[in-house]
Amino acid sequence: MRATCWMGRNTVEVEEVPDPKILNDRDAIVRITSTAICGSDLHLVDGYVPTMKRGDVLGHEFMGEVVELGNGVDNLSVGDRVVVPFPIACGACNACQAELYSLCENSNPNSRLAEKMFGHPTAGIFGYSHLTGGFAGGQSEYVRVPFADVGPIKIENGIPDESVLFLSDIFPTGYMGAEMCDIGGGEVIAIWGAGPVGQFAAASAKLLGAERVILIDRFDYRLRIARENTGVETLNYEEIDSVPEALKELTGGRGPDACIDAVGMEAHFHGPLYAYDRVKQATRMETERPYALREAIMSCRNGGIVSVVGVYGGFVDKFPMGAVMNRALTIRSGQCHVQRYMRPLLERIQEGDIDPSFIITHRLPLDEAPHGYDVFKNKEDECLKVVLKP
Repeated sequence: MRATCWMGRNTVEVEEVPDPKILNDRDAIVRITSTAICGSDLHLVDGYVPTMKRGDVLGHEFMGEVVELGNGVDNLSVGDRVVVPFPIACGACNACQAELYSLCENSNPNSRLAEKMFGHPTAGIFGYSHLTGGFAGGQSEYVRVPFADVGPIKIENGIPDESVLFLSDIFPTGYMGAEMCDIGGGEVIAIWGAGPVGQFAAASAKLLGAERVILIDRFDYRLRIARENTGVETLNYEEIDSVPEALKELTGGRGPDACIDAVGMEAHFHGPLYAYDRVKQATRMETERPYALREAIMSCRNGGIVSVVGVYGGFVDKFPMGAVMNRALTIRSGQCHVQRYMRPLLERIQEGDIDPSFIITHRLPLDEAPHGYDVFKNKEDECLKVVLKP
């Protein structure tokens, strides 16, 4: 079969690879009908996530049709359309029982690597390095889905792929980012990053009852898409002197009630601190450029919440812990527990509360995946989200 493969830093190619096979009674084989390139994939391509190997199949946002099932999967049938969550979860361990699916204790065969990196192991993830299990991803024609009796959700009633594909990752991730802000109605929420996750965090904050949502980015087309589809306020940080000061002005000097970092380890900015991070990351002396995270902490009101759903991989410099402690801030974070959110968010889609397909700007055949990565990474042609069709 054809699959999008990591062939080295900054090199992605579509290669012929062996077809997946059933290896366990709880496996399924899914024929991919739609898959997408995620901002997290760029961290792999840029070389900032360790343990990638030449030929690894990329992709953790995908859906398709079940074509084969292990004997232990009794909740799916051959022919079912399914969306597959990016964390692989057994459904039975302590973490899964607490609905902390991205922390599954049984799905990562390389848990010792994750334990060395993070202190404790994390779940397996499709197409996301050997640190998270070395599982082949879904930017391919077929994929093996472990624990298929737990993860995939059936899609019925003819809902098009593009309306439900993002239940696999970025819609639940954005929603969880907003949910962690404890929105009860009337809050001001600031969000760093108008990429796909930031767009869904903004839309979710509005769905949950935030009075004002302020989305921060440097690309006018991304901010325009957000205004047109979610009705939020926007800030272009390249057009102002200081994001924290601008947010104070917009909130009567108080600051947002909660701040969401939807950027992660490759934040951009300008000035000496950004240059410091850029040099240290390029020389592998730190793994992150945490400029957005620092700004979120410094901008949040006293006693507020900083919600972190942008991906980080290791260690940051100049973390403002003094601001966190002295100003009684709460930090909440995590890889999304996607399985927890798929059903309620599918119901939101079915009820017409949101159509997630508004973020799609580019549709390409699988064979053009390398071009899709280039356009997405370099923000060419006003690219916000690339969907690939095998």
